[in-house]
Order: sequence, then structure tokens, then C-alpha cells
Amino acid sequence: MKQGFDKRLNAVADAGGDLLYGGLKGIEKESLRIAADGGLSMLDHPNGLGSALTNRYITTDFSEALLEFVTPAFETTWEALHCICDIHQFTYSQLGEEMLWPASMPCRIPADDKIPLARYGTSNVGRMKTIYRRGLGHRYGRQMQTIAGVHFNYSVPLPFWDAYQQVVGDDSDADAFRSEQYLGLIRNFRRMGWLVLYLFGASPALCKSFAGGSLATMQSLNEETYYEPFGTSLRMSDLGYSNQNQSRIDISLNSLDEYIRDLSKAIETPEPSYEDIGVKVDGRYRQLNANLLQIENEYYSAVRPKRVAKSGERPTVALCRGGIEYVEIRSLDINIFDPCGINQNTMRFMEALLAYCLLEDSPKISHEELQEGLRNQTQTAKDGRNPEFLLSRNGKPVSICDWANEITEGVLAVAAEIDRHDDNDSYADAVRLMQQLIGNPDATPSARILAELKQSDTGFFDYAMAFARNHRDYFAAITQLNDATIEDFGQEALASLRRQAEIEASDSIDLDAYLAQYFAQNGSGEPFS
Repeated sequence: MKQGFDKRLNAVADAGGDLLYGGLKGIEKESLRIAADGGLSMLDHPNGLGSALTNRYITTDFSEALLEFVTPAFETTWEALHCICDIHQFTYSQLGEEMLWPASMPCRIPADDKIPLARYGTSNVGRMKTIYRRGLGHRYGRQMQTIAGVHFNYSVPLPFWDAYQQVVGDDSDADAFRSEQYLGLIRNFRRMGWLVLYLFGASPALCKSFAGGSLATMQSLNEETYYEPFGTSLRMSDLGYSNQNQSRIDISLNSLDEYIRDLSKAIETPEPSYEDIGVKVDGRYRQLNANLLQIENEYYSAVRPKRVAKSGERPTVALCRGGIEYVEIRSLDINIFDPCGINQNTMRFMEALLAYCLLEDSPKISHEELQEGLRNQTQTAKDGRNPEFLLSRNGKPVSICDWANEITEGVLAVAAEIDRHDDNDSYADAVRLMQQLIGNPDATPSARILAELKQSDTGFFDYAMAFARNHRDYFAAITQLNDATIEDFGQEALASLRRQAEIEASDSIDLDAYLAQYFAQNGSGEPFS
């Protein structure tokens, strides 16, 4: 451990109050709806799940078939896991014969033009969301957008900040201090995020229906399956959401002002290849604009600084208004071995890792170092379990085992501090479990998946379908939801439909004017309602 980290962690511990305990954690988990035969669902969003536009718990991502489950933020991992489990169970009660696909890489997927876009009704905001997705389809292909994952949202406990500001001897504005520290966390995660792919990657193989079976650079496991022998997370490789235009976007993480400036510039910079697509053609929008990014959310990053936005407020405007409120980690694959796609050990490790990234030295990061981190991520995703694989650290080769052991030593120290509150070892045990995987790559989820595929001599589709059925049966067999929980989800579904209708009835301007107002927002302006 570096001396600076050691000193800061000890100072936080000496300040008392279990300052690292109780950070807020929320889960966003995507799942494709599939028909009984395993094909992508072509049915509308189930009415029993309410409005995908306004339901607090259940929405959709790119496709009408791509559900997204959203938990509130909780102090404990058990509460977060319990909630995501309840959402799954309630959802299954509304799906009929359909199931949820249990993996990050999609099911037997149809051609792009057969994949339905998510629909959110007739309001301006609902139509804007669909247009944005239509633009993503034109830019990256619709199949790419059906890749699913788990997002882990985390905010440091509020009492931590006052004490930590004193620990580091900072007398700046509290919001500015918090944002600066969160950016330090984000820079370190960009340096070390490859570790998440190694430990939790669960997409080393995919169905050949993806990309029309044209991924000739990948090896064939059998006639139905492509794979990478030492792959961890093909979802996070260059196979996934990044493309050449995205790689040209240079977003600074050295200050909040620079981050907002660079992201805003990308939304305002025309891109010739997107201009060729057209924006509004024959009266129909193909995309929101022809710029490098349509909106902020299009920028792909494994970690994002976030603030809860007001209705109609751009994310960058929200960050201008109050600074960074929490971070969103986007690099977790769905864990096929867990019915909910994530477990408490993963959440506990992630929380301790993020606190470590906050407390560890985090100097300003150059464009070259950001690119080095991106290469480490991409190469770990495709080859991370290769015994000969080396990462690059400050331009020098380093073994994944050596660097991972160094990181997890610090993460373990943070976990022990979190554990002090409950006088147990739940966080430390989670870290030790991950430390075992560093020296034993065959025990990682990605290796287990490939071993089982080979042992069973089945294709990825049939392998994942068996898990889909097992997970469906699991949620049918566990204790029924209590009446209060059923009432809560049911009432939220009904209320969300009413909210959508109210939004549609309240529109007073046409879509063109709405989009012009939306993009006219800036950090000094007030968001429109």
C-alpha cells in the first residue's frame, strides 16, 4: 500500500463513527425478455409492469424487449439484493410464458431490422427517448445494443465528507471538495477497472447469431458458439459498444469543469459519418442530431460521475447544479450463476474497491494514461486469463497477478474498516474470496462457463437457456412476495401509467421545439419543465 493511502485510511479510522460504513448502494440490472423457445420477445412491454417511461422499479433500455430493473439506494447489500430479487419475482408474475435471458451476451438474436426499439408513449420526452435509441441503432447496430449488464451505483456515506475534508486539510466549498474527490475515485477506477473484468467477467462466449455469425476473428467452440479461450468479458471488449468515433472522444477527468466542457463539446461537434445518416428524413427522426454524441448518455465509459437530474434536465446541467452525487459502475457482467445476476459478495467487494479508489493517491490523468487504461480493459476482456498476459502500468509491463494482489491488499484494509460497524468479517471475507481467484483463474466465472460448455458439449444458446429455465423455476419456488410488496409494485405500475398519461396530456409544444429547448440548456441556465 502506498503511504498516502495508509495514512488517509488510518486517519478516517481514528476520526471515529465508522465513517466508511453505510455507503448507499443501488443496482440497475438489464435482462432481455425471451419467448418460450428462447427467441427475442416481439411482444409489447407487459401492461402489468406499468409504464416504462415512469415506473421507478421497472423500465426498458434499448429495446422493448430489454427490461431494466432499478433498485432504490440502500445502506446494506442485503437490502439491495432483497429488492432486486423482489423485482425479478414480481416481473415473472407478469411475463406469462416468457422468461428472462440470464446472460450478458444476447439470446438467439434476429437481424437488426427485426429488433424492436423501446417505446415510451406519445409525449415529447417519450418520443425523444425512442429517437435516441433509433440513432444508436443506426450508429452502432441494434444487435450491439441488446448486450446487457449490471450497473452498480455507489455514494460515500454523507458523514464521511466533513470528517475527510478535515483529514486532508481542505477548506474549499463542500460540493466542490466532494466532486474533486469523486473524480479522484473515477480516475483510479479507470486505472484499475480491468480487475472487475477479470474477477466478475461472465461473457467469454456468444451465440453465432450475434453479428450474423460474421466474427471471423473469434474461435469457434462448436457450430453455434464463438469464444475467446482466455476471455473474461467480451461485452467489455472492442466487440461491444465502443467504435472508432467513440475512441476519438477525449473527456478529461481532471476537474468537473473540464469533464462537463469536453462532454458538452462532443454533443455539439458534427460527425460526417453521422451526417450521412441524416437527422430528420421525410418528416421522421433517425437520430437526435448528427454530432459525435446525441446526448451525454451515449458516451461509453466503465464509470460515470452522476447526480440525480430533475425532470427534463440534462445530466451535465445536473452536475453543474450540485456537483457529483454518486458514481455509476457499468462494467459488471450479468452473473449467469446467480438468479438475480449479482450477489452480496460482488457488491461488498465493489463497495470496498470504490472506497479504496477514493482513498488511494489519484494524480491527474493524461490522455496517454487514459488510453493505456482502455487498452488494459480491452485486452483483459479478451485475454485476461492467459498465463502470459501482461498489463501496462505507466508504460511498463506488469503481471495481472502482481498488480491485482497490490490492489486487493488495499481493498482488504478498507473492507476491515467497513466491517468494524457490525463486528464481523463479511466484507473482508468477500475480498479474500476474490483474492483466491487472482492465483486461480480457472475458478473465475468466465473460466467456469467455458469449462461447462466444453464438458457438456453444448452451444452457448442451449447452455444459457437451461439457466433461464432454472432461474424461472427458482423465482417460482421461493417464498411468495408478501402482500405489502405486491401492493407496492402493483400500485407503482398503475401510478406509472397515470403519470405517463399526465405527461402526454401536459405537452404544450411540439417535438421540434421540445428538442430545441432541451439542447439549449447549459450549466448557467434553468432546466425547463
